[in-house]
Amino acid sequence: MSPGPDAHRPQYTAGELADRFGLEVRGDAATTVTGVATIADAAPDRLTFLSNSKYRAALAATRAGIVVLAAGDAEAAPGTALVARDPYSAYARIAALFETLPSAPPGIHPSAVVDASASIDPTASIGPHVSIGARSVVHAGATIGPGCVIGDDCIVGEGTRLVARVTLVTRARLGARVLVHPGAVLGADGFGIAMEKGTWLKVPQLGGVVVGDDCEIGANTTIDRGAIDDTVLEEDVRLDNQIQIGHNVRVGAHTAMAGCVAVAGSTRIGRYCLIGGGAGIVGHIELCDRVVVTAMSLVTHSIREPGEYSSGTPLMDNRAWRRAAARFRQLDRLFRSRRD
Repeated sequence: MSPGPDAHRPQYTAGELADRFGLEVRGDAATTVTGVATIADAAPDRLTFLSNSKYRAALAATRAGIVVLAAGDAEAAPGTALVARDPYSAYARIAALFETLPSAPPGIHPSAVVDASASIDPTASIGPHVSIGARSVVHAGATIGPGCVIGDDCIVGEGTRLVARVTLVTRARLGARVLVHPGAVLGADGFGIAMEKGTWLKVPQLGGVVVGDDCEIGANTTIDRGAIDDTVLEEDVRLDNQIQIGHNVRVGAHTAMAGCVAVAGSTRIGRYCLIGGGAGIVGHIELCDRVVVTAMSLVTHSIREPGEYSSGTPLMDNRAWRRAAARFRQLDRLFRSRRD
């Protein structure tokens, strides 16, 4: 009989996890888990978590062997609990123990094409059908997955991973431990055009892209190179899928953006900002540190004070929306009539 799917899974006891991550055990420290699952679907050999107390009622029915939660929810756990100050962060660290990624072998695949002037560290892994251009550098422990294209004068930092089909067009410089998901394009032309005698004249994009350490860039996200100076992501910036970062944008450290955000050129976004999905940010403005922009909002002016900002009309049934839209068009007339 062949071994089951869990035969080679790592196993951890509640006590081992508590010691490793500085957590408190409530219940049987010998309880063993071999993976993670949701509260609803967890089996006795799985670990789950509760990060929001409003879902506390779901604990009563869970079959999970271990639940990671806050001290205030521990009494509701039906079995063994791991008490954490921040349950979601603790869960993330524990879940990483069960993520098994195949190790990429060092060396250059025979199908890869590497320019003679490029520098590849012997410990880096260059996968099938990769192209690396002139004067580019790939540092120690980096992984360049299948089908990636690295143009001229690019740098891939130590331990950085380009998953597959990633394109670094030119002058893209990635720091250490950066993760770039499939289809992302860094260093393409910024949208620089000037009108001359009724036709558009292309403005050369002579800058590059600089990505700091520990950043993550989602699938099919695009980051344009600068027109003169560089487009910059500082350290630990997290970008979701299908995001557009225009030329000469600067994104501060530890900022995160959800899917389909669009940031126009020369905008500066501060540190620890959160930008919701589908939001748009016009060009040549600044957002200070610790700004939250909710989903589908349009930011049209600089934000100088930290806080949460929204725009747009909340969802309602179509008939109510049509009435509200009609009244909105009458607001100026009604306001003027009241003043008169």
